[in-house]
Amino acid sequence: MNKRILACVLVVISILSLVGCSRKTGKDDFKLFYLNIDITGTQAVSYDFKQDGMTQKEAIDKLLDKLSDAPDDSKLRKTIPDGVEVLSHEETGYNCVIDFSKEYYDMTPAEEVLMRSAVVRTITQLDSVMYISFTVESAPLLNSDDEVIGSMSADSFVENPGEQINSSVEETLTLYFADKDGTGLEKQKRVIHYSSNISLEKLVIEQLIEGPKNSKLQATLPSTTKLINISVMDGICYLNLDSTFKNNLNNELKEDVILYSIVNSLTSLPNVDKVQISVNGENSGTFIYNFKLNDMYEFNKELVQDADSENNKTTETQTEQQNNK
Repeated sequence: MNKRILACVLVVISILSLVGCSRKTGKDDFKLFYLNIDITGTQAVSYDFKQDGMTQKEAIDKLLDKLSDAPDDSKLRKTIPDGVEVLSHEETGYNCVIDFSKEYYDMTPAEEVLMRSAVVRTITQLDSVMYISFTVESAPLLNSDDEVIGSMSADSFVENPGEQINSSVEETLTLYFADKDGTGLEKQKRVIHYSSNISLEKLVIEQLIEGPKNSKLQATLPSTTKLINISVMDGICYLNLDSTFKNNLNNELKEDVILYSIVNSLTSLPNVDKVQISVNGENSGTFIYNFKLNDMYEFNKELVQDADSENNKTTETQTEQQNNK
């Protein structure tokens, strides 16, 4: 090969190698991730982050301080809530370990996973940080199964990806309503045309509240039920309902039928494996009488009636006007 050509090739390879090593966005594209007002997701806000002359520790300190302060937009919440303190952080290689005060565990499950997502996705924009680990007063952060969560990257979190905001989308939902005796569940397919800025999880709960289209089935949630917030992280759907739904329950329905109407409907979504329910933000009591709120619930096939029944074959089509919700 001609030496001049070889030299050019080597230069190009060197440039491409340098480009490949630049795995993060430029400083002009830096984002701060905050929680939305409903605590159902996070929102990125552009941030003019001037890192020139900063050490890695100073840059992380600055970002954690910003996430602890109230954002300028009143429709957003600070990522690290009042009372939760950052005690320290240590960096080894591309991993950063952030230690929080014990008040970390005062957060609701939904707020905690969203806070985790926002912190990780903010800090890992730094070229020097690829992974984040959380500890609480030096003890490793545990999940609901008491397993160590370990290192997290930006790819560890996905929140309702999909179509452009406010575009019209068609989706077929699988909903579970009480049978005529109130002792089991029957499946109903429902085709929904909705605004894509509404999460499918929220849509499922709203459709359960609206009730079945088949007169042989019974609604499991009263029409007065209020959804406070709902979010999905790591395959777990965190649902928070207002306690007023207990005041108008159909007493002829068994508690497990009501519970698994919600759980089975939500876990029919491809991104949901388990459901954890809170009432007015609390998960220390019971759903109604017996089922503990702090438990994670999976699909229950034992309550579901014969999948070949005529009710289960019913598919309803409905257009949702969701923009004003």
